[in-house]
Amino acid sequence: MNNGHDFAGQRVWVTGAGAGIGYQTALAFVQAGAEVIGFDLHFGEQHYPFHTEVLDIADGAAVDSVCQRLLVEQPELDVLVNGAGILRMGLADETSSADWLACMAVNAGGAFNMFRHTLPIFRHQRRGAIVSVASNAAHVPRVGMAAYCASKAALRSLCQTVGLEMAPYGVRCNLVSPGSTNTPMQRGMWQDESGERKTINGFPEQFKLGIPLGKIAQPQEIADAILFLASERASHITMQDIVIDGGATLAA
Repeated sequence: MNNGHDFAGQRVWVTGAGAGIGYQTALAFVQAGAEVIGFDLHFGEQHYPFHTEVLDIADGAAVDSVCQRLLVEQPELDVLVNGAGILRMGLADETSSADWLACMAVNAGGAFNMFRHTLPIFRHQRRGAIVSVASNAAHVPRVGMAAYCASKAALRSLCQTVGLEMAPYGVRCNLVSPGSTNTPMQRGMWQDESGERKTINGFPEQFKLGIPLGKIAQPQEIADAILFLASERASHITMQDIVIDGGATLAA
């Protein structure tokens, strides 16, 4: 399948590549000609059309070991996609310390751990593109999602700071912020078959708007934006955050 982008010969790393948006993104880069390494806690399928590395990106020592090995084998990198993320639900005062720390460690800390090894490579090359997957929850509050919202907001701020620091070296750093997307994480929030329709309609009692476009996003729609931001078509775009939620963040 031709997705309209050409990444032939480029080396791309994607975290969270085992499923959902991360998987679709890694697959899209492969289809565009890239050499892709996908990272995740586990890979459920028997075969993936890209190299896989089992890695807990919240584990700094594990990230050190894996990244050092890979960068010795091939000391160049063209694109980094921070796609890994977790969701922990709960009101602010009902969220456990473990859930709070887990969200921070994966959603923001995972990108930080990857940056410690990849930014020196990008800086030395004086080229490269970084795209991180935040959330529209980083833009508007969500009842019962305190840890998730805070961690994605932290990721957003981290990536914009990285973008500013890396701009003098010609390295671009952008984000996409999806809303409700048809992924295992999203489906896990639905109690029954009516969950998708309720999400589209919104939850006024939680001050959550519905989706004006009237549909849930598909992972490929998010992947398309990621590839655009990583491509030369976006050569003058950096430190930006594209919200992809069908218009749900009307007031943001």
